[in-house]
Amino acid sequence: MTQQPATTAPLSKEMQDCVQACMTCHGVCEETMSSCLQMGGPAQMQIMRAVMDCAEMTRLCADMMMRRSPLSADMCAMCARACDMCAEACMSMPDDTQMMRCAEACRRCAESCRSMSAATM
Repeated sequence: MTQQPATTAPLSKEMQDCVQACMTCHGVCEETMSSCLQMGGPAQMQIMRAVMDCAEMTRLCADMMMRRSPLSADMCAMCARACDMCAEACMSMPDDTQMMRCAEACRRCAESCRSMSAATM
């Protein structure tokens, strides 16, 4: 069985920043899911879907960048879309502090992922 050679070069600063934005967003999404569950109701269930999708995508995107997957740029583009959708869903509750924290983390992550999806990795 042949293995790919280990990559010893460190991630670029831009990639490190994107991984960090993804992990921060993932954590805030996880906290927001808990908040949604406590609130209950049909509106929260719609928001919850977007938050769950975003949490999964950001974690997976960070993982793929860290292992230097050749699919990273495509994943970053998808992650940016998931973050945009989540931010929009969270903005439907502007009086909720946790929802606004989540929307802000999603916006930062989407911006970073859009930048990475356009970069040569």
